[in-house]
Amino acid sequence: MIYSLRGKLTVKELGFAVVECAGVGYGCRTSYNTVSQLGEIGSEVMLYTYLYVREDVVELFGFSSLQELSCFRMLISVSGVGPKAAVAILSDVTPERFAFLVASGDSKSFTKTKGIGTKTAQRIVLELKDKISSESVSGSPAGDMAAYANIPAAGASSSVSEALEALMVLGYTQGEAAPILGKLDPSLSTQDLIKETLRIMAVKNSK
Repeated sequence: MIYSLRGKLTVKELGFAVVECAGVGYGCRTSYNTVSQLGEIGSEVMLYTYLYVREDVVELFGFSSLQELSCFRMLISVSGVGPKAAVAILSDVTPERFAFLVASGDSKSFTKTKGIGTKTAQRIVLELKDKISSESVSGSPAGDMAAYANIPAAGASSSVSEALEALMVLGYTQGEAAPILGKLDPSLSTQDLIKETLRIMAVKNSK
């Protein structure tokens, strides 16, 4: 399993990049969002990767963040959504936007991506929201339970509830996201809550 690549960027095209590591060039299919964040040819870059293997197809996909990789994994778990469709969606929306669309049940926005029809978009929202709802707070460690007391009831702040669901779409647990959300201003929009929570998490992880 290839978890990530760090090396020199030798090719940079729309939807494709090559990273040279120890003299070997690894070609990665990727989203436009990731390509836009890569540096110039010759610069050092890092991509989180997913090796897709199906019958006679072996392709390596690369992403600039773990959040985008998590979204990709979730998308290809949806029936009828292959890796190319997943990359197309992530080329049109950021991980934060993707998580928000799923959490808010906005399947229509996914149909703006070429090749994604109404039924596929609806399956994306239905299957991924189901995965989120299957996560039980009662199944969390007892030590995490106090964190949920800081989260306002859904009726008090639907944006906080939607942000929590969206962060779970990105692969975070309730125990990780709830304490941070509980300290933020509940009057912020869902997307602002998601962005601020991710920023705080990034700062904590860098220490």
